Amino acid sequence: MNRSSGFTLIEVVVSIGIFIVIMAAVALFESNIFSYQRNASNSMATVQDAQVILKTLSKEIRMASQASDGSYALQIVATDTLQFFADTNSDGLKERIRYSFVGNNLYRASMTPIGSPLAYSGTESTSTVLTDVVNASSTPVFSYFNGTYAGTTTGVLSQPVSPNDVRLIQINLTLNAGASVGNTSQQNMSAIRTYTADVTLRNLKDNL
Repeated sequence: MNRSSGFTLIEVVVSIGIFIVIMAAVALFESNIFSYQRNASNSMATVQDAQVILKTLSKEIRMASQASDGSYALQIVATDTLQFFADTNSDGLKERIRYSFVGNNLYRASMTPIGSPLAYSGTESTSTVLTDVVNASSTPVFSYFNGTYAGTTTGVLSQPVSPNDVRLIQINLTLNAGASVGNTSQQNMSAIRTYTADVTLRNLKDNL
């Protein structure tokens, strides 16, 4: 008895189905690998950005001193804004520096005193220091401590803080490493890290 050679329609459909399932699994696997590599790369870039920014902020804040017009070294000491005076470019004049956290961005504004007598007037120079900053209300960008600071957060000064009481400033930056490849409103919790630096005000320190 002769049998017809080849595949039946059912066998063809089943084969195509199996092929589609296999290809979908391969595609998903590759997508996960690429996503992991991309997240790892972004995380590394975020760590590097945080280190550079914290180093820059720490250097400038540590230099805070009496302004060229005689004003006190610290002017605004809020949880999301820090304004102080420092000669950051070594020209003999104390610039007025302000770091402010607005939305998801950290901004830097500076102004050089002009005139005789010297006064801080005119237009500020403003730049964006860092994006994708996601500090929660429980994690202020700036925290302030007096001369009794002993390495713990228990001695943090309560707002409103008097600039005269501040001897150490703690910087906390919570960054979303996944924001550059996604929507910041849909944060990847595994990509969120907080980076911290403690800065002693060398021109104001007493017992630190």
